[in-house]
Amino acid sequence: MNNSRDTILIPASHKKRDIRTWLYRKLMEEKMNNWLGVALFLVAAAGIACITAFGGLQSGVLLLVGIFAIPLVYAVVAYPQFGIMAMLVLAYLVFAIIRLGIDFPAGTLIDGIEALLILGFFIKQKKYRDWSMVKHPVGIMILVWIAYNLFQAGNPSAESRLAWLYTIRSVAFVMLTYFIFALQIRTIYFLRLIIRTWILLAVLVALYALKQQFIGFSGSEQEWLNSDPMVRELLFIAGQWRKFSFLSDPVVFSYTMVISSILCACIAVNTQATWKKVLLVVFTLLFLYSMLFSGTRGAYVMVPAAMVFYAVINLSRKVLLVMAALGVMIAGLIFVPIGNPTIQRFQSAFKPSADASFNTRKTNQERIKPFILSHPLGGGLGATGVWGQRFAPYSFLANFPPDSGYVRVAVELGWLGLLLFCVLMFVILKTGIDNYYRIRDPELKTYCLAMVLIVFALNIGNYPQEALVQFPTNIYFYLVVAIIVVTNRLDRQMQKPLP
Repeated sequence: MNNSRDTILIPASHKKRDIRTWLYRKLMEEKMNNWLGVALFLVAAAGIACITAFGGLQSGVLLLVGIFAIPLVYAVVAYPQFGIMAMLVLAYLVFAIIRLGIDFPAGTLIDGIEALLILGFFIKQKKYRDWSMVKHPVGIMILVWIAYNLFQAGNPSAESRLAWLYTIRSVAFVMLTYFIFALQIRTIYFLRLIIRTWILLAVLVALYALKQQFIGFSGSEQEWLNSDPMVRELLFIAGQWRKFSFLSDPVVFSYTMVISSILCACIAVNTQATWKKVLLVVFTLLFLYSMLFSGTRGAYVMVPAAMVFYAVINLSRKVLLVMAALGVMIAGLIFVPIGNPTIQRFQSAFKPSADASFNTRKTNQERIKPFILSHPLGGGLGATGVWGQRFAPYSFLANFPPDSGYVRVAVELGWLGLLLFCVLMFVILKTGIDNYYRIRDPELKTYCLAMVLIVFALNIGNYPQEALVQFPTNIYFYLVVAIIVVTNRLDRQMQKPLP
């Protein structure tokens, strides 16, 4: 017989269940706002501190990345809007991280986010079955362009398959982000968040460039400038350094400032709130002023080109009068003799015949014409530039400086590739112009107009320089293209009568 002193045995399965219930309550219901959470965070902080102390800063950073990797992967796949914002911010910061000397694969992280967003795209498609962005003329042309670049793997004129392999990542893979943006920007509220984030990041870029101009470079930046004689040759002109902010180089910096100024100017013209108008005008002037210190002639031409295109799209007496007044101001800035070296470089952009570098590029283009005409498929993707010099240094194209996005396409992908590229840009611009005249909502109409002008300006800038190959412009270009399509879709949804 049992008595009061007998021990009551609890099954092991019940004990495990009780432990799981207790942990669930502590971790999920109480959200670690208890002694267990404090203990866990103290242990984690002590562990990270010890690893950083004994293994260095890089070890601590890598450990933190590892801790956040799993929830980050889940967040990007399950919440693609979070992944989009993370990618847009990282596209601006990638070179700032590199120049800090931290051995952190920021570029690879962006590629990883792109891959996760593409994975999330197909997962979402199993539920929503929305392929409209793929069937759209812009989507079709992007797929054709990607297919042509993949086809280049078998180009018989290519000197190296490895050059193709390393280049296809930055050409075709990035273009897939168009479909991500086009699918996931489903509300005007998220579109506003993207626009505001873009402007905020551009303001930080402009302010840091002014810091470089009037205060000086940081230690890591000065070390990079002195690390290679070629860097000094390219960036030290007329007794002063060209500014690049925390982006990769002066060209990317200046083009980023131009497209951001176009965005702010369009919104400022069409907004009704006085404080917004004033703030956006200040931002526009800030971007254009800081852009002058980049010393990039191609960027100087993009602004008046966008102004002319705006006047063509919005042909009216008021617009013509304003543009005429701005034209007189720019003409005065171009032709009035000024001793400031920054303004003198700006003036030289509109006098190409007197510019030695322009004449050199023109000579190089004349020299490469016979090759382009005799090679309809080109010399292979990645045949010029860094990858060509790395994998086929003996080849003719490896040592040819294209100095132009269009020339690079013609040399690497042939005149057939150049034709496809121009058709792609034509379809994008035609779609943007058509959508601008269709859209009724004033805010969406303004965003569409800004994106059309940005595409036009970048195509102008793609002739003297390569405008679409580096962060952040390579990512933001396909965001711009997606917004052209998205604004029309959102406007149609807003015009539908409520049931």
